[in-house]
Amino acid sequence: MILKQALAAAISHLDDSAVGSPRMNGEVLLMFTLGCDRAYLYAHPERELTEDEFQRYADAIARRASGYPSQYITGHQEFWGLDLIVTPAVLIPRPETEHIVEVVTEIARSADYKGETGRPKLIDVGTGSGAIALALGKELPKAEVMAVDVSSEALEVARANAVRLQLDARIRFQQSNVLESITRDGSFDFVVSNPPYVGLNEADKVQDVVKKFEPKVAVFAGEHGLDIIHRLIPQAHEALRPGGYLVMEIGYSMSEMVMSILEGFGEVHAVPDLAGIPRVVVGRKAIHHRDTEGQSF
Repeated sequence: MILKQALAAAISHLDDSAVGSPRMNGEVLLMFTLGCDRAYLYAHPERELTEDEFQRYADAIARRASGYPSQYITGHQEFWGLDLIVTPAVLIPRPETEHIVEVVTEIARSADYKGETGRPKLIDVGTGSGAIALALGKELPKAEVMAVDVSSEALEVARANAVRLQLDARIRFQQSNVLESITRDGSFDFVVSNPPYVGLNEADKVQDVVKKFEPKVAVFAGEHGLDIIHRLIPQAHEALRPGGYLVMEIGYSMSEMVMSILEGFGEVHAVPDLAGIPRVVVGRKAIHHRDTEGQSF
């Protein structure tokens, strides 16, 4: 079968299976099968597929038609311009999580930001594939970056990504349940996290592909989705230096609730995504100044 016929059949099958963006999925999986780019697909529509190529493509399309994420089939996902390895051990990085990277880099580069040293110290909690930590490592070359996850399998993926992106010498990985295994000595400038924040009470609203195939530990956090956030906030407060920032991704309806429980943090605000939905919550650990009479102000 020639390329354009195989692609047309795949698109039709995906469409019949109610897979979103069937053409994009069909092209991505064909590029994966042939090891080529999209330009090659368009330039060689009459190319004859070998029997092996056709079978591998048909298998990939069948898996995608069953709901299995294309990112887990190809083993790759782009995030912040980085090509990341992804496996079913990690949450698939999403574009909205890039807002965390935007917020942190904007603060770290701002003229009025005063870190303790010229090397901001950051920790990414629940790093998964390493997406946030690696993006921040890329954008802030002087930063000292640490990344933790409760899953040893996820940390293997994150470490592999660090090696591929030549950032392994600058980013330290450690297994930890939230920040329990980390020395919380008030030395971090930033604690960042895309924690699990979906409540079991709203599991019926979650896409089937997420519920069936992505790691539940990275998606769900108790009945109301706040279990991990409740643990992270006080631990982050201990870990941060005075004036340090906690930056978290949140669910679409959680901003007011999360901001109300950020005890010990000031300058609390939510940052919207491109759709205007509050996506990231930011809080700054209080800085205690003293006047000449020794009074705090």
